[in-house]
Amino acid sequence: MTSSNGGAVTPAMSAQQLIDAVPGLAATGIEIEVVDFRRRPGASLTFTDITELATTATRALHGGAAGVVVTQGTDTIEETAYLLDLLHQRPEPIVVTGAMRNPTLAGADGPANLLAAIHTAAAPATRRQGCLVVLADEIHAARWVTKTHSTSGATFRSLDSGPLGYILEGEVRMLTRVPYRLTVPAPRPREHATVGLYTVTLDDDPILLDAIGARVDGLIVAGFGVGHVPEPLVDTLTTLASRIPVVLASRTPAGSTLTRTYGFPGSEQDLLARGLIPAGWLHPYKARILLRALLAAGAKPQDIATAVTTAGGLTDPIAWPWPTPSNNDDQPETSTTDA
Repeated sequence: MTSSNGGAVTPAMSAQQLIDAVPGLAATGIEIEVVDFRRRPGASLTFTDITELATTATRALHGGAAGVVVTQGTDTIEETAYLLDLLHQRPEPIVVTGAMRNPTLAGADGPANLLAAIHTAAAPATRRQGCLVVLADEIHAARWVTKTHSTSGATFRSLDSGPLGYILEGEVRMLTRVPYRLTVPAPRPREHATVGLYTVTLDDDPILLDAIGARVDGLIVAGFGVGHVPEPLVDTLTTLASRIPVVLASRTPAGSTLTRTYGFPGSEQDLLARGLIPAGWLHPYKARILLRALLAAGAKPQDIATAVTTAGGLTDPIAWPWPTPSNNDDQPETSTTDA
């Protein structure tokens, strides 16, 4: 983003201009191939954009690149990065970064974030970690990171797990690693799925849920606390769950949904017995990305439930029916099969 004549900022800078603005890059000795893939605001990116980006990244990695860095607006990074993570099969990292302060402001963070992302993408230690998000010298897993503040430079945080590592003195220092990776097949040609996200509120009216449920192929319900909804919504959710996949997540910014603690009407135990799928540690935004990707890949209902509970940490990853990339560099690469 940059401005002309002091006006509002728009996505006008090329990828090469971004690279040219990074001090100290030449001293790293890292060879960079620059690609202008799209020039759109982060808020206007689509599933098609990210799916095609994943294909382009795979092609570059197959051609010998050590890693791929993606720069984009920060509005949707927590969602686009997770979709890239789900579609990414190879061991090399894809690293997503952005900037909270545009180049017209004092202390713009874009060049530093881009340099840190390049270091991360080139580091052997980040192999088999899928898609990573790097800002403010912190390395986050796409599956856990979220944007927590509208303007702060330290907005990207992994509230449940913390960062995987840091960039210190130009070196990548990994403190931990993702325990396993879940991936999904690429969308089927011309396959489109509409997935809604409904956030439950105090004294909610089922008429709103009825209106959304009639128009979607899948639904994420962001419930209270550990997965609760007002009792008037129960009948509507029961009907919806018999027709489409309905995932029960929590609207709280951290923590997991439960499965067997509370038993009142509208509690997590009651809703799961009615066919809703528990999201576990999966944030509602991520759950929507996963469900839409699964529907676009033609996944069967039982596989959708397994995928969601696996991604949410509620099911052993061995139960996931499609092969997933290994975290062991000594093992051969795997790829997903058609759904």
